[in-house]
Amino acid sequence: SIFAVFPLMILLMVSILMVQLMSFQRLILVLMTAPLAIIGVAASLLLFRVPMGFVAILGVISLAGMVIRNSVILIDQIDKHIAGGEAPWDAVISATQHRLRPILLTAAAAILGMVPIAPTVFWGPMAFAVIGGLLVATLLTLAFLPALYVTWFRIEPPEAAAEAGASARATA
Repeated sequence: SIFAVFPLMILLMVSILMVQLMSFQRLILVLMTAPLAIIGVAASLLLFRVPMGFVAILGVISLAGMVIRNSVILIDQIDKHIAGGEAPWDAVISATQHRLRPILLTAAAAILGMVPIAPTVFWGPMAFAVIGGLLVATLLTLAFLPALYVTWFRIEPPEAAAEAGASARATA
């Protein structure tokens, strides 16, 4: 019954993200971080010998929302720093540093909230999926998303931009 409305919910989620981010490119960046959670989910379920059943799939669906939320927070902070007049390269670095602790703390709260239900038979697979997926995805998002943002928007470090300008003036 969940998969019957799943396409509609995906469309609704993408529409809300598009309104919030106001950019198709930023939407793509955010959606590219969601699969990072699968690494942690697979590792966690294998490590603890927990089956990937219906309840674990529910955990993966909720996990995608958590990872996307972290990405939206980080991209929004980068855009605020750039809008505030900061150089794009510096904005990516300072926004990541600025949002590091809040993202880690919210992820830790969600992970620790799943620990009490992890040993249970029914909710255990969901808990292990969320714990492993969120742990890995949070760490990877904090490294992967800034690098992806810099690559996607072709932001060069200040030294490279200065060298490019100097070589352009030298050839002229």
